[in-house]
Amino acid sequence: MPATDFQGTFGRSLLSFRRDQVDSNTATAGSSHNMEAELDSFQRQVAEKFIDLNASGDQLLSLEWIGNLLDSFLCCQEEFRAIVFNHRSQIYTSPMNRLISDYFERSIKALDVCNAIRDGVEQIRQWQKLSDIVISALDSRRAVGEGQLRRAKKALVDLAIGMLDEKDSSSGTSLAHRNRSFGRVRESHHHHRSMGHFRSLSWSVSRSWSASKQLQALASNLTTPRQNDVVASNGLAVPVYTMTSVLLFVMWVLVAAIPCQDRGLQVNFFVPRQFQWAAPVMSLHDKIVEESKRRDRKNCCGLLREIGRIEKSSRVMNELIDSIHFPISEEKEIEVKQRVEELVEVHEALKNGLDPFERKVREVFHRIVRSRTESLDSLC
Repeated sequence: MPATDFQGTFGRSLLSFRRDQVDSNTATAGSSHNMEAELDSFQRQVAEKFIDLNASGDQLLSLEWIGNLLDSFLCCQEEFRAIVFNHRSQIYTSPMNRLISDYFERSIKALDVCNAIRDGVEQIRQWQKLSDIVISALDSRRAVGEGQLRRAKKALVDLAIGMLDEKDSSSGTSLAHRNRSFGRVRESHHHHRSMGHFRSLSWSVSRSWSASKQLQALASNLTTPRQNDVVASNGLAVPVYTMTSVLLFVMWVLVAAIPCQDRGLQVNFFVPRQFQWAAPVMSLHDKIVEESKRRDRKNCCGLLREIGRIEKSSRVMNELIDSIHFPISEEKEIEVKQRVEELVEVHEALKNGLDPFERKVREVFHRIVRSRTESLDSLC
């Protein structure tokens, strides 16, 4: 949907309720106008960020696109932090003390999601290692032999099993993860085990932790601000609701895209259309839900575009190897080399994209922590 389509649906902001009801006497008119302009500017910025994300829909759920989503979140978070700081005197009073406390409680839940996503990145790196074995075994500079095919076949089988969605695994056991928590010292040694799974003596999220339940907790009782709360807070209730919704949406996208424990997208997420940013956010939400319903993505372990590419490439390679009989024909050998090149392309995309993505997830984690700490300190 073009950006102009969204701009036509912005509608009447909830901030207008405040303008209709708050008296603007001569002494306070300038201050009130500046505050309204500041809050309106925040709403526009959020809308513009998500309109831009919609405009690059052909890259939806790629590492680059999700990186841009995280950048947008960080920008919104910084603006929200400035609003809270500029009007910190009002945070002490009702209803803002309740609303801001609720936001920071939800942000704590987002930290666990960030840690689980970091574990998911490590899982993808294990798949990279297996695809690297396939690429090395079928090096285009050497003739294809039976031993090389057996080695590649074993790695492809391990990769296929490792990429099964956790809920579909016949063993029913949870994937073990390295302790990759952003908030503490991490152990660097880990043990790789068969079928693409890995474990360690420490965990960044508990074995019973559920991404699906965490998202539901993040979304629990999230409602649009009541009119009397908007008036009583001089409009500050609106950016709190906005930032909470953006936080929930970003965490939902991360869980949708990256492998993690007990993935699930069944979260009641809806934004009324009177918010300027509602149309582009709900458009992205609907596109991702539709992607999750595609026949070839229903049972995948993550909707990340690069995961789909490596899954498809490895499946085609596996089927090709099964069809080979020795002595291998020249035609088959040429096809093997072509498929290896395709796998190399996907492998390089992951290699170049995972590290920047992981750094941005880490930055989101630390920015949430810093924002919460600064705001709590200002209230002391």
